[in-house]
Amino acid sequence: MTAMRPNGWGDPAQALVLPEPVRELLTQLLSLRPRDTRPVEIDRIPLPDPVLPAGLVEKLAGVVGPAGVHTGPSQRLRHTRGKSTVDLLRMRRGDATDAPDAVVCPGSHDEVLAVLSLCGQQRVAVVPFGGGTSVVGGLTPARSGFAGVVALDLSRLDRLTTVDPVSRTAELEAGVTGPAAERLLGEHGFTLGHYPQSFEFATIGGFAATRSSGQFSLAYGRFDEMVVGLRVATPSGTVSLGRAPRSAAGPDLRQLFLGSEGTLGVITAVTVAIRPLPPGRQVKAWRFASFDDGVAALRAVVQSDGPRPTMARLSDETETAVNAALEGRSAEPGCQLMVGYEGGADVHELLSTMGGHVVADGGAENWEASRFRAPYLRDALLDEGVLVETVETATFWSSLPALRTAVIDALTTSLSADGTPPIVLCHVSHAYPTGGALYFTVACAQTDDPVAQWTRAKHAATEAILASGGTVTHHHAVGVDHAEGLAEEIGPLGLDVLRAVKARLDPAGILNPGVLGL
Repeated sequence: MTAMRPNGWGDPAQALVLPEPVRELLTQLLSLRPRDTRPVEIDRIPLPDPVLPAGLVEKLAGVVGPAGVHTGPSQRLRHTRGKSTVDLLRMRRGDATDAPDAVVCPGSHDEVLAVLSLCGQQRVAVVPFGGGTSVVGGLTPARSGFAGVVALDLSRLDRLTTVDPVSRTAELEAGVTGPAAERLLGEHGFTLGHYPQSFEFATIGGFAATRSSGQFSLAYGRFDEMVVGLRVATPSGTVSLGRAPRSAAGPDLRQLFLGSEGTLGVITAVTVAIRPLPPGRQVKAWRFASFDDGVAALRAVVQSDGPRPTMARLSDETETAVNAALEGRSAEPGCQLMVGYEGGADVHELLSTMGGHVVADGGAENWEASRFRAPYLRDALLDEGVLVETVETATFWSSLPALRTAVIDALTTSLSADGTPPIVLCHVSHAYPTGGALYFTVACAQTDDPVAQWTRAKHAATEAILASGGTVTHHHAVGVDHAEGLAEEIGPLGLDVLRAVKARLDPAGILNPGVLGL
């Protein structure tokens, strides 16, 4: 079962406490005022009584075994919502009204099919659950019209089933976590090379269902680009896809399930392209005079025919300064570009000609050591009365400057109207020859209703993104938070196509209802 705690990120033993100097700095920058923002103790959070059709729990236990069905408060709490700031704010104040009525843990593809069949017959909603790391409301189904909600925990599907070293492919079951995948593949001398910030807890099935993008995607590609095959359980039966490296046999139906977020079927196994373990990795910090200069240099790297780094992350001037302050470093003026390499690949000459210079004390080692710690920092900030959340998008290079300005302006205007002017940080998180992804981190003082406060700000940011030609999400996925934006992005006909597919695969509409607007 997942180790994620219900009202925060990850392992409680890894929780952070803000140093006093950082607390004082935040108080000054954000004009924080004293307020009690401590979370309700987990054992004091009330749960609604389970509501399921009579006899269903026993039938489910007959499929997955008695030890595979949980109706107690501990597991129900752990499978309530995901880890967006709104999810955490609601749980921290003791709101667990979205808790599933039961948690079911199948151990095979056939057991998943049987669970879906039983739930379909009784019209019980099913929420596929991997690592519980969704930050867009992807684990909060619409209950209306259903006889209950079951969380389908896939953690027992945790095997590496095949490795083909000749073709350099491997099949992993959906419940394998990021660290387990690297360990299992490493025993055969291979790596997946997929390291999103959720790496420690997220799963292979979740990576596929949300089109995850890792920090080394510049060289390895997004997760959907690594997928060569899928096995999917649906209420209408099994779909198996991926017979060859490339095919012209009609539309690529894998793309229906990559990014489907559990609404069309339950991904039970993924065949991925793998690579030999690299000889080593290194990260260098570069400094540029301005964000525009850094963008030009980054674009030159990804559009060149020269060596390709594994990772490039360009922070704007504000983020560069804040990161240095949090790490206790003094920062030069300008912005910072983190560049990662494997083996001998290096773009030193190109970046130098573009006006950059290597910063010896630029925090590269600290970034490598702490890249999975940021979500823990969010919990510490929430404890201090800081509202902190992220927004991400992507666009083409020619539109990127205007998009960045529009989103920062929208967030600043909305939050300032509540009397809580924010700090907005931005970095280019992923880069492609044709464009890049912008990732914004927002921090401000909480109001008495921080959920409504952030909901307004997020709506303003989404409107700015769509008006500026950006996508509503580059890698966080859609969930329920971006459902309206998705409808505008793909248009009414596009949404009708998705609904038609769902109607064929999931006639009773039990799979993650409400997510993607389906």
